[in-house]
Amino acid sequence: MSAYAALFAGSLLAATLLPFSSEAMLAALLAARPGEVWPLLAVATLGNTLGSVINWWIGRFASTYRGRRWFPVAPARLERASRWFGRWGLWSLPFAWVPVVGDPLTVAAGLLRVDLPRFVLLVGAGKALRYAAVAVGLDALMG
Repeated sequence: MSAYAALFAGSLLAATLLPFSSEAMLAALLAARPGEVWPLLAVATLGNTLGSVINWWIGRFASTYRGRRWFPVAPARLERASRWFGRWGLWSLPFAWVPVVGDPLTVAAGLLRVDLPRFVLLVGAGKALRYAAVAVGLDALMG
């Protein structure tokens, strides 16, 4: 598997509900391939954003089971979450990369039917900025 394919796969997995660190993988590749910063950032961002889209689809699919007795979210809680997400939700999406809360946030966005193009734009922008910060930090460390 090529380094780019491994980075894409690792970044995708890191954005799903599975635990994985794409930042370490990106940092190692940036250190080994200093002339390939932009392609590496693009691949990591694309993979990580696609992983979040998978979470969004999981949330979207799960919403078809609302109202069933076994559905994990009570109707009153879902209504509260909908109001909260309506107020802050879209502007929290650029922070979907934050550990622990980011992955559930992307599932909630699907469950609450956030528009997919807007979701991709906001989540992708946040993930791109995070990976750029990793690159800048690594560059500062390596001098």
